Amino acid sequence: MTDIPVRAALHAALGEPVRLAIVEDLATSDRAPMDLATRHGLPGNLLAHHLDVLERVGLIERHVSAGDRRRRYIRLRHGALRDLAVVSRPRAGRALFICTHNSARSQLAAALWRERTGEPADSAGTHPASQVHPGAVAAAKRAGIDITGARPRPLAPADARADVVVTVCDRAHEELDPAPQWLHWSIPDPVDLGRARAFDAALAELDRRITAISLPEPARLDRGRR
Repeated sequence: MTDIPVRAALHAALGEPVRLAIVEDLATSDRAPMDLATRHGLPGNLLAHHLDVLERVGLIERHVSAGDRRRRYIRLRHGALRDLAVVSRPRAGRALFICTHNSARSQLAAALWRERTGEPADSAGTHPASQVHPGAVAAAKRAGIDITGARPRPLAPADARADVVVTVCDRAHEELDPAPQWLHWSIPDPVDLGRARAFDAALAELDRRITAISLPEPARLDRGRR
């Protein structure tokens, strides 16, 4: 259990309604500052103030885009809400996961969605590669998932009809014109490193995020105890 003064600082930071709204927004999707300003009707200087408060108490972190290096994304720190009852709204139905090459992250995400939820899922790329990266196939196999038959494919207009659409790549997110209901997960490309642990880390992060949005809170807690 976190110390009382630390927990009190977290609650104080979230005592401002707009900061609580920002944190709940970030519970399901990483956001660029401009997106947060638009979504919450805030001028840039006021948004900067709220983000500074949330960063000081350890709720959020900022990082440079892997696509356009001039951009930054805000994301919720993993585990920061353990002692707070901030709950993301569960999502269900057919999912679509998008990245640039459709060779690793989006393929792993679609396979995990099918495995964890029992719902259908597809993946696509803005500039698909010729094959799924062997590192992604190996990481999936280590997790007990078979994606050996998967093939990269281009994003099609009909894909937008999916119930849940998630970009898992900064470059794809910045290249597209995402609808307001789309989610974005800023996950580093394991292909850049090419190491087994990079693919395993990407898969673990995707699994955590899918669990967070697809299962109600009691089921998430029960799953964590096993």
